[in-house]
Amino acid sequence: MKSPYNTDHQGILTPSPSRNTYFIIYFIGTRSKAFIASSIIPTLLALSGTRPLPRFSFHVLRCDVPFPAVFAMARGPKKHLKRVAAPKHWMLDKLTGVFAPRPSTGPHKLRECLPLIIFLRNRLKYALTGDEVKKICMQRFIKIDGKVRTDITYPAGFMDVISIEKTGEHFRLIYDVKGRFAVHRITAEESKYKLCKVRKILIRNKGIPHLVTHDARTIRYPDPLIKVNDTVRIDLETGKITDFIKFDTGNMCVVTGGANLGRIGVITNRERHPGSFDVVHVKDSTGNTFATRLSNIFVIGKGTKPWVSLPRGKGIRLTIAEERDKRLAAKQGSS
Repeated sequence: MKSPYNTDHQGILTPSPSRNTYFIIYFIGTRSKAFIASSIIPTLLALSGTRPLPRFSFHVLRCDVPFPAVFAMARGPKKHLKRVAAPKHWMLDKLTGVFAPRPSTGPHKLRECLPLIIFLRNRLKYALTGDEVKKICMQRFIKIDGKVRTDITYPAGFMDVISIEKTGEHFRLIYDVKGRFAVHRITAEESKYKLCKVRKILIRNKGIPHLVTHDARTIRYPDPLIKVNDTVRIDLETGKITDFIKFDTGNMCVVTGGANLGRIGVITNRERHPGSFDVVHVKDSTGNTFATRLSNIFVIGKGTKPWVSLPRGKGIRLTIAEERDKRLAAKQGSS
């Protein structure tokens, strides 16, 4: 087989695997000798600046691949996700395959969402394969926040309501104390609304105030009393704000990030650190206190009464010893 390299042109100087030999490669598409010289001279200077130039020889090669094609970077979004690089809270085993479903672009970040295929196949066990999940979705059985979603990799996230009208089931994605999305069933009445954290409040065209939530909703003309970090209650049928909770001490909150992910308690104190991260102190129902960043706090109720139903465990994290004692007590009670 004939080599694509010929020794009849001059071009860019590149080092070979051996220290005393350098290749001059001429790429198709280079315009002039000035281009070649401007490519070679800086390389020679760099070599001489780092160590004395040894005795070296030149091999003049010609590359039949156009210059831009050799160094062209990949363009466009990534389409694949290796299984070992998938978020741990998806709880995917390593040996079932090489790849994991990469979430589509959507309202939640890749590492903070749960693709629809994992919820239906791995959590609910309503399908055995991805092909079966696609058949379920394409029949328009699945709704997220009241809208039909047929994309099997749609990124559902915190506080999203997943409805399956064929079975009459409704679920809300909410974290358990181990930082995983729990399969939390809710009533049909509760599935009509969701809570959203306010990320931004800004004035846009024609002086119209806008409010941006954690799930990328943009709502015009919000109540002037609503501020950043407050929580709004949204009617999923109309998309309008029906009520809101102020971010204030004494209100119930859930932690949505950090080492205390999934824990639920009451806000006791807020430390302001200008130029750094504000810290919020929280006390759970057992009296344990912990602290986290303000950005990780999501208010879910006024006082100690939550506006949404809580998953099993009520957001109380137990120590390993407490979990063991609880298991032993349950085992003895059943025997």
